[in-house]
Amino acid sequence: MTATIALVLVGAIPVSVICAAPEREDLNDDLLIGQSLADMLLAGETVISREQDRINDPKLGEKGLGGAALIERAREIYRKATGVDPSTIDPNTRHGRLLRVQMDAIVEVMDANQTTINAKGTGFKGFIPAVFARLVNEAFARRAKGEAEVKVTGPPDRVRNRKARPDIWETTIIKSKLLTPSWPHDQAYSAAVETDGRPAFRVMVPQYYDETCLACHGSPKGEVDITGYPKEGAKLDELGGVISIILYR
Repeated sequence: MTATIALVLVGAIPVSVICAAPEREDLNDDLLIGQSLADMLLAGETVISREQDRINDPKLGEKGLGGAALIERAREIYRKATGVDPSTIDPNTRHGRLLRVQMDAIVEVMDANQTTINAKGTGFKGFIPAVFARLVNEAFARRAKGEAEVKVTGPPDRVRNRKARPDIWETTIIKSKLLTPSWPHDQAYSAAVETDGRPAFRVMVPQYYDETCLACHGSPKGEVDITGYPKEGAKLDELGGVISIILYR
């Protein structure tokens, strides 16, 4: 994917040199939608992270992690994080419609992976938060039909899956903004950017390593983790990933 920077939206409404400058209300709406999609994906990842011991228990069969159960827990995490019940967001708005598309994608992925999740006699299942997020984003892209995309990427040296590598624009923003010491912790970056020849609004939401992440990404650097990859030697609260959202106009 290639992208050309058109304008930057961090605390100001600039004038685009590529596409017509969107209205302030549209910009605010798009930023809200992008952050909301990131929050819901994070909520789902949180459930999967908390359930790793049960998922990987070779003695336990049914885990109670079907699509309906998982999405209810994700919705509650989303509500606590945002103060908004996702069911109250008008489905006739773009925000409500895309959020429901994403929640449907989460249900689809969980229901499709029940055999793996519930397999007895097998320890590590490989159904980790990163795999969950990739599958949900793929299902979301199919359901959104070219209107929006969500991707989990990160600093180039921290991305294990080649398909998740940042594109040129993402790499530029990660290095020039999100990785700088002056960038406010947890603050998203947003910009109106022409992407694949189409006007679009992009949102980059940073993710930082917590204690659970360091089991696979921490020290000692180079030691092979449970997934078969060498650890990166990451430290607590370092930038480890970015949820990248594209909303096409």
